[in-house]
Amino acid sequence: QVHLVESGGGLVQPGGSLRLSCAASGSIAMFNTMGWYRQDPGKQRELVATITSGGSTNYADSVKGRFTISRDNAKNTVYLQMNSLKPEDTAVYYCSAETWPQALSFAIRTYWGQGTQITVSS
Repeated sequence: QVHLVESGGGLVQPGGSLRLSCAASGSIAMFNTMGWYRQDPGKQRELVATITSGGSTNYADSVKGRFTISRDNAKNTVYLQMNSLKPEDTAVYYCSAETWPQALSFAIRTYWGQGTQITVSS
Protein backbone atom coordinates (compact mmCIF):
# COMPACT_ATOMS: atom_id res chain seq x y z
CA GLN A 1 0.00 0.00 0.00
CA VAL A 2 1.25 3.50 -0.88
CA HIS A 3 0.58 6.70 1.03
CA LEU A 4 1.58 10.27 0.30
CA VAL A 5 1.82 12.54 3.32
CA GLU A 6 1.92 16.30 2.78
CA SER A 7 3.02 19.04 5.12
CA GLY A 8 3.76 22.76 5.06
CA GLY A 9 0.42 24.28 4.14
CA GLY A 10 -1.21 27.18 5.88
CA LEU A 11 -1.98 30.88 5.81
CA VAL A 12 0.48 33.41 4.44
CA GLN A 13 0.41 37.08 3.48
CA PRO A 14 0.80 38.20 -0.13
CA GLY A 15 4.47 38.30 -1.05
CA GLY A 16 5.34 35.67 1.50
CA SER A 17 6.77 32.19 1.10
CA LEU A 18 5.84 28.65 1.97
CA ARG A 19 7.51 25.30 1.44
CA LEU A 20 5.49 22.15 0.91
CA SER A 21 6.79 18.64 1.26
CA CYS A 22 5.30 15.29 0.36
CA ALA A 23 6.76 12.00 1.48
CA ALA A 24 5.76 8.77 -0.23
CA SER A 25 5.82 5.54 1.70
CA GLY A 26 4.82 1.96 1.04
CA SER A 27 5.77 -0.81 -1.34
CA ILE A 28 7.10 1.37 -4.17
CA ALA A 29 10.86 1.85 -3.99
CA MET A 30 11.13 4.59 -6.62
CA PHE A 31 8.56 6.70 -8.43
CA ASN A 32 8.82 8.09 -11.92
CA THR A 33 7.26 11.55 -12.14
CA MET A 34 6.19 13.36 -9.00
CA GLY A 35 4.38 16.65 -8.91
CA TRP A 36 2.05 19.20 -7.45
CA TYR A 37 -1.44 20.17 -8.56
CA ARG A 38 -3.92 22.62 -7.12
CA GLN A 39 -7.65 23.19 -7.11
CA ASP A 40 -9.60 26.25 -6.00
CA PRO A 41 -13.31 25.93 -5.15
CA GLY A 42 -15.32 25.98 -8.35
CA LYS A 43 -12.24 25.46 -10.51
CA GLN A 44 -10.72 22.42 -12.20
CA ARG A 45 -7.59 20.86 -10.84
CA GLU A 46 -4.55 22.28 -12.60
CA LEU A 47 -0.91 21.41 -12.93
CA VAL A 48 1.50 23.43 -10.83
CA ALA A 49 4.80 21.65 -11.38
CA THR A 50 6.23 18.22 -12.09
CA ILE A 51 9.65 16.65 -11.80
CA THR A 52 10.97 13.40 -13.21
CA SER A 53 13.21 10.97 -11.38
CA GLY A 54 16.12 12.45 -13.34
CA GLY A 55 15.35 15.99 -12.27
CA SER A 56 13.65 17.40 -15.37
CA THR A 57 11.04 19.98 -14.35
CA ASN A 58 7.92 21.50 -15.82
CA TYR A 59 5.96 24.49 -14.49
CA ALA A 60 2.68 26.17 -15.13
CA ASP A 61 3.19 29.60 -16.67
CA SER A 62 1.41 31.21 -13.74
CA VAL A 63 4.03 30.03 -11.25
CA LYS A 64 7.20 30.01 -13.34
CA GLY A 65 9.90 32.08 -11.71
CA ARG A 66 8.17 32.02 -8.33
CA PHE A 67 7.85 28.33 -7.49
CA THR A 68 10.55 25.68 -7.47
CA ILE A 69 9.96 21.94 -7.40
CA SER A 70 12.61 19.52 -6.21
CA ARG A 71 12.87 15.95 -4.98
CA ASP A 72 14.98 13.62 -2.94
CA ASN A 73 14.92 10.23 -4.65
CA ALA A 74 16.45 8.43 -1.70
CA LYS A 75 13.59 9.62 0.50
CA ASN A 76 10.85 9.49 -2.14
CA THR A 77 10.01 13.04 -1.18
CA VAL A 78 8.99 15.95 -3.38
CA TYR A 79 9.09 19.61 -2.37
CA LEU A 80 7.54 22.81 -3.60
CA GLN A 81 9.13 26.10 -2.63
CA MET A 82 6.63 28.90 -3.17
CA ASN A 83 7.87 32.49 -3.18
CA SER A 84 6.18 35.81 -3.91
CA LEU A 85 2.81 34.29 -3.21
CA LYS A 86 -0.28 35.95 -4.60
CA PRO A 87 -3.94 35.74 -3.55
CA GLU A 88 -4.66 33.82 -6.75
CA ASP A 89 -2.35 31.06 -5.51
CA THR A 90 -4.96 30.22 -2.88
CA ALA A 91 -6.06 26.63 -3.42
CA VAL A 92 -5.88 23.11 -2.12
CA TYR A 93 -2.55 21.68 -3.22
CA TYR A 94 -2.20 17.99 -4.00
CA CYS A 95 0.93 15.90 -4.24
CA SER A 96 1.13 13.17 -6.88
CA ALA A 97 3.46 10.26 -7.56
CA GLU A 98 3.46 8.08 -10.65
CA THR A 99 4.89 4.57 -10.88
CA TRP A 100 6.98 3.12 -13.65
CA PRO A 101 5.11 0.71 -15.96
CA GLN A 102 4.63 -2.60 -14.22
CA ALA A 103 6.78 -5.43 -15.55
CA LEU A 104 3.95 -7.77 -16.52
CA SER A 105 0.89 -5.58 -17.00
CA PHE A 106 2.63 -2.37 -18.14
CA ALA A 107 0.13 -0.50 -16.02
CA ILE A 108 1.00 2.90 -14.61
CA ARG A 109 -0.52 3.95 -11.31
CA THR A 110 -0.82 7.45 -9.94
CA TYR A 111 -1.13 8.13 -6.24
CA TRP A 112 -2.40 11.30 -4.64
CA GLY A 113 -1.96 13.00 -1.32
CA GLN A 114 -4.87 14.14 0.79
CA GLY A 115 -4.45 17.79 -0.17
CA THR A 116 -3.33 20.74 1.91
CA GLN A 117 -4.90 24.19 2.01
CA ILE A 118 -2.82 27.20 1.00
CA THR A 119 -4.43 30.56 1.70
CA VAL A 120 -2.76 33.79 0.61
CA SER A 121 -4.51 36.73 2.21
CA SER A 122 -3.98 39.90 4.19
